[in-house]
Amino acid sequence: MTTAVVAVVTSVVLLAVALVVWSRTRRTVTTPAERAVHTALHIASLAARPLRQGLTDQSAQESAPHLRALTGAEALGVADPDGTLLAWDGPHSDLAEHFADAARRAMATERPVLVSGSDHVEHAGRTLIAQPLLIENSGVAGALGVVTTGQPGPGRLGAVAEVARYACGQLELAELDASRARLDRAEVRALRAQISPHFIYNALNTVASFVRTDPDRARELILEFADFTRYSFRAAGEFTVLADELRNIERYLALERARFGDALEVRLQIAPEVLGVVLPFLALQPLVENAVRHGLAGAARGGTVSIIALDAGTDCVISVEDDGIGMDPDVLRSGALDAIETGTGPAASGESAHVGLANVDDRLRAAFGNDYGLIVETAQGAGTKVSLRVPKFRAGIQA
Repeated sequence: MTTAVVAVVTSVVLLAVALVVWSRTRRTVTTPAERAVHTALHIASLAARPLRQGLTDQSAQESAPHLRALTGAEALGVADPDGTLLAWDGPHSDLAEHFADAARRAMATERPVLVSGSDHVEHAGRTLIAQPLLIENSGVAGALGVVTTGQPGPGRLGAVAEVARYACGQLELAELDASRARLDRAEVRALRAQISPHFIYNALNTVASFVRTDPDRARELILEFADFTRYSFRAAGEFTVLADELRNIERYLALERARFGDALEVRLQIAPEVLGVVLPFLALQPLVENAVRHGLAGAARGGTVSIIALDAGTDCVISVEDDGIGMDPDVLRSGALDAIETGTGPAASGESAHVGLANVDDRLRAAFGNDYGLIVETAQGAGTKVSLRVPKFRAGIQA
């Protein structure tokens, strides 16, 4: 009996303690101030999503309700840099015309403009604030129009200015994203232009050599060449999956083996679990082309190219290695890689010049950060190994 009583008392005490802890925790994490902060952050995140696409009719319409909630306004409008109304959320839509005029003045002076509603009976006691959207080093991106009750004080004006500053930050990020995408496209075009002349000329000569002696072989090579060029000059995206990149490299190697015969040996070691990893488009092609050219340059015995892709936890590690002539490591340390690639550096000599390595290195770092650039291991007469790491997953990056 005593044991039962003790057990009941213990249970009651534990329950009481649990209720006290729960109630204290509940009061701690759900104060009005904390709920307000949580709500504001949530609304800000909802406004950020469309604004990260730039200021357009659609992004303005999608973000206007959230920007209105952040400012606590009766109504809110968004105008483009020309003063054209892109969106209006809330009542008093007849004030949109006044907002367009006030927005132009605000953007011209880069200062907020206040328009009193005293001249309009239906808007008496209300004020329209036209707040310019100013992006540092870029100028005016547009304007916000905020309708408030009464004459806005410093607190309200400050809040509107902060919301405008937040919107500008998202628009600036959108412009940076667009700039990076344009740069990626330009770099891919540059890479295509840099690689294509070397390979296409040799591939066509190889096909021509088989036309009379082995027509069936020539037909196969033409199909390989067509598939290779179709992939290399595709218009879709700046990223691809490793499986597609390797498949295109197989086409390239089929054409090169037809050209060099037994002089070119290729070794592959690919972990199946990394075939779906996303990496910059044409990131491996320059590495393999360099390995083939350097692995065979001046080597009467021929050369071997090894392509390895391994699972390394959260990353995929890829390496392309040749056993060719190599190069002086001091040239790499001196930062002369770009000169070597363009055929102007001290180690460059026509077909032996490196192609596209700096381009690939820049694109890897731009996509994944500075921890994901190329690593080159080489020495004169000892071949060259180029390695890279690619994260298995990176938010916002997909093929």
